[in-house]
Amino acid sequence: MNQLPKIIKTKSSVNQTMAVNVMDEYGEMMEKHIACEHPLTVYLNWIEVVTLMTLGERPAALVLGYLKNQGFIEDINAIESVIIDWETNSAAVITRENTAGLEKKLEKKTVTSGCGQGTMFGNVMKKLEGVTLPQPTLPQSMLYGLLEALTHHNETYKAAGAVHGCAVCQGTSILSFVEDVGRHNAVDTLAGEMWLKGESGADKIFYTTGRLTSEMVIKVAQMGIPVLLSRSGATQMGYELAKQLGITMIARAKGHRFQVFNGIENLVLDVKGGCDTNDTRPDMQPGDRDKPDHKGETDSDALPQRLTQTQKDPSRGSAQ
Repeated sequence: MNQLPKIIKTKSSVNQTMAVNVMDEYGEMMEKHIACEHPLTVYLNWIEVVTLMTLGERPAALVLGYLKNQGFIEDINAIESVIIDWETNSAAVITRENTAGLEKKLEKKTVTSGCGQGTMFGNVMKKLEGVTLPQPTLPQSMLYGLLEALTHHNETYKAAGAVHGCAVCQGTSILSFVEDVGRHNAVDTLAGEMWLKGESGADKIFYTTGRLTSEMVIKVAQMGIPVLLSRSGATQMGYELAKQLGITMIARAKGHRFQVFNGIENLVLDVKGGCDTNDTRPDMQPGDRDKPDHKGETDSDALPQRLTQTQKDPSRGSAQ
């Protein structure tokens, strides 16, 4: 059982959304909600590490998850306190763990494609060497049940948009769901919660609304979760790391549609006909199932087989 650190907050919470007046294309005024971004500067033993832009929903879990995933701290029982001060937009983590080499670690960083964060410090992949993740059996019917359950979340997104959501799931149950301005903030928050509770990721599924990039795959592997599920697409490095680490990667998962990029052998197709025949749009054209489901995604996230077809037949056009 983990000895929980003392968490001190100078202010209970900050606003997640705010109402503003906007004008539409007809010149009519209306009230809309937008997501709030709060800077949170993280200090480890009073050394400044990073400033995160966040909704501020669960700041203590976010900070602890971030520091753990970046390899700055490893022993939760050595943490004495986490001080969240929204008056100065800062978070200070005090630990008995040796942080003498922190400044040197801060010099070595890689800027990634992550929104709202996008930096990995040190050689995090080295710590994943030898990691073996379980290979759970995933019934198609269970996957559909989980996707249906997930539609009842995303409250901030429904009200204001401009945020990503992530969830730790078990079967069709959603154990914890969090939204933030960056998907990496959301995954770090969930990682911090699991760390505080001493929970294992072996029987869990991780869901995100964002792209399955290398950083997302690495963080899910650090959490010990063997299945990564997204309604968005996958990147080349994310795909290759999922194969290397043995993570079942399922992308473009929405409604009764999904694409298994890695771990095909773990899927059990127990739904007759594969998907609901009513899961189509009235305006759907041949090939539309391969297209992005929502704004913000690009053709770079499209199916590999579509690229292969274009390469085989140059007359179909080329990338601009």
